[in-house]
Amino acid sequence: MSAGAVVGLIFAIFFAIGVVFLCVVLLRLAQVLKETRELVAGIGEKTAPLLTEITTTVVTTNQQLGKVDVITDNVSNISTNASALASTFSATVGGPMIKAAAFSYGVRSALASRRRADVEKRVKSEIKAARKTRKG
Repeated sequence: MSAGAVVGLIFAIFFAIGVVFLCVVLLRLAQVLKETRELVAGIGEKTAPLLTEITTTVVTTNQQLGKVDVITDNVSNISTNASALASTFSATVGGPMIKAAAFSYGVRSALASRRRADVEKRVKSEIKAARKTRKG
């Protein structure tokens, strides 16, 4: 065997090893691509029902928010009606009640001052009688 044949044989062996290595790499790459394709298909299959559920949830939430808006409007109407009722009650009953309270205060004040005046008269008359008895 000549030196050229040995070199050719060594190159052929390295070439065969390189081809085998590339075949192994290509087989691994094919497996990775197959798994990636399966993963993407699985994600697609599971995403569609998930998006449907999310859409249903959003629709239901919007319906509930609509109901909450109606409730809020009703509460606003009730508070407005309660305010109007309180104003009406105050105007209807409040004025006469204030007048009755003022009248009863005036009567009590008059009775208290009359009692006070009666007590003062008695005290003055007793003091005068006591002075007369001391002088006399």
